[in-house]
Amino acid sequence: MPPHRHDLNASARSGGLRRVAHRVLILVAAAAVGAGLLTAPAHAAPSVDEIEAQIDKKWEQLEPTIEQYNKVRAQLKVNRQKSADLQKKIEPLALQSELALNRVGDLASRYYISGPSHDIGALLVSAKPDTLTEQLTILDRLASQERKEVEGVLAVRAKYDGEKQKLDALIVTQTKQQNDLAAKKKQIDGEIKKLEASMPKTTVVTAACPTINGVVSAAARTAIKTACGKVGKPYVWGATGPNSFDCSGLTQYAYKAAGIYLTHHTGDQWNEGKAISRGDARPGDLVFFFSGLSHVGLYLGNNQMVHAPRAGKPVQVSSITTMPIAGFRRPG
Repeated sequence: MPPHRHDLNASARSGGLRRVAHRVLILVAAAAVGAGLLTAPAHAAPSVDEIEAQIDKKWEQLEPTIEQYNKVRAQLKVNRQKSADLQKKIEPLALQSELALNRVGDLASRYYISGPSHDIGALLVSAKPDTLTEQLTILDRLASQERKEVEGVLAVRAKYDGEKQKLDALIVTQTKQQNDLAAKKKQIDGEIKKLEASMPKTTVVTAACPTINGVVSAAARTAIKTACGKVGKPYVWGATGPNSFDCSGLTQYAYKAAGIYLTHHTGDQWNEGKAISRGDARPGDLVFFFSGLSHVGLYLGNNQMVHAPRAGKPVQVSSITTMPIAGFRRPG
């Protein structure tokens, strides 16, 4: 066989082997993908309980920071007032010492620099020696008294100045502490907000109500947050909010925030909602009580509701088992 034919056959065999190897690699890779060997490891999203545990840990850091911030802020307020009070005491002392210094300066200028005045000159000529001595002694005593007055004022002023300098230095330190603590608080607050934002959309977390999971309806989530935000507000007959409620006034107010308008009357609200069995009841449904439908609350799940009980009891979370249940209705 000619050499060039031999080379062509060898090249063809080599190319065929490469194609076979490529196909084998593709098949192996496909099998690996099918078996999940080449996929990135799946990480399950943290559960609500896990997120709440992380929030609790952040709060453990935040609460001491808040209390330390409150302590420093209170001390700073007191010390700033002390500094202001000292400043008020220093100001008249500064004026008093300045006036006394001016009087001493006038005496020195009159009797030791410019020479005696005309009155003193007349005294030197006409007065008896004992009278002149007495007058000069009076002048010396007067100058000495002025000096003592100045020294006393300056000593008191120096005392207040020293106290104020210490206070001002402390105020600078405490102001920095307050700013550092505020920055730390802001950082932890931001981390908590991120954790709260990572909660599933179907979870409702409020300050006054228990954490509620599986709230499918956006309207129900809004109604629950609105009603729970009114826990502690007083019961007032005929009131529909925002600062006081009766039972149907609270449920009307809560669903109005979600864009659903209910009549301010338990009987009408019963007819305005879809009938739901107790087994199918879910958070956000209205729960009615007594055969005459005289009371209504907003169901939270787990036999809990938020409602306006009666006069003397504010909006609160309580069990639905304390009154005879007439049924459940789903607004919207």
